Amino acid sequence: MGFLNTFLFISRHPLTRQRKLSALVRTVRWQIGSRVLGWSVAVPFVDNTRLLAKPGMHGATGNIYSGLHEFEDMAFVLHFLRPGDLFVDIGANIGSYTILASATGANVISFEPVPSTYEALLDNIHLNRLETRVDARNQAVGRAAGELEMVSDQDSTNHALIAGDGYAGKTIRVSVTTLDYALRGESPKLLKIDVEGFESEVLAGAKTIFANPSLRAVVMELNGSGARYGFDEEGLHQNMQTAGFRPCRYDPLLRRVIDLNGERSASGNTLYLRDVEAVQREVTQAPVFRVVGAEL
Repeated sequence: MGFLNTFLFISRHPLTRQRKLSALVRTVRWQIGSRVLGWSVAVPFVDNTRLLAKPGMHGATGNIYSGLHEFEDMAFVLHFLRPGDLFVDIGANIGSYTILASATGANVISFEPVPSTYEALLDNIHLNRLETRVDARNQAVGRAAGELEMVSDQDSTNHALIAGDGYAGKTIRVSVTTLDYALRGESPKLLKIDVEGFESEVLAGAKTIFANPSLRAVVMELNGSGARYGFDEEGLHQNMQTAGFRPCRYDPLLRRVIDLNGERSASGNTLYLRDVEAVQREVTQAPVFRVVGAEL
């Protein structure tokens, strides 16, 4: 993200558009410090948590610039989870959502298949002393146990390869589990699925989890990437509704759940909810969190 794009992002973001100067100062200090030092820098995140990041970690740096990079979805996680709930982070990357969920007092199971990224995830867990509440697993999630080849040099857009891709960059073979097997005996309240088009494979191995009424909400990326694997994301969207989940979006400033009347969100992520009215009551009653000097 170049300086102009960063400035525009800060200027338009709901948490920083009224605090542009302090956000720019924080951004410049972080850029100078991280580039001069040449290593990861810990920066304040939500409440008393911190995020360890370095230039090139695009999802993490978006949080540094604005507080919450994916504002609506990340704020929903904060307002929906309660202490003792289980959040499952599939495609955790360096742990932005994992650390975010931990700020609510929730327990977390995180899946990150690329070893170098997984190490960064462990660093963030250790930095925040969350080893007893976060179970981080160096695995991919799919329809069956086994292995697959993954791109490993594209940061937050690392993804599974298929035969004939002809990718010239770095790749790695990773272990794959199914969600039903990995979470046997566990009942998540909220799932986040961000696997760069592999979402259909994740759901194919999660039939028991999705049939459990304890699962109340799913934040899922549907941005067209499924086409690289021949998946019909519109079909997946319809299947979620058949399973009893309504597509919605969340307005964090009003703490209001907005039913999308069967449509997908234009943001790239869609929030799927069981019992929209009950979820609305829960987010309304959530405590206040502090993010980049703002109360949310």
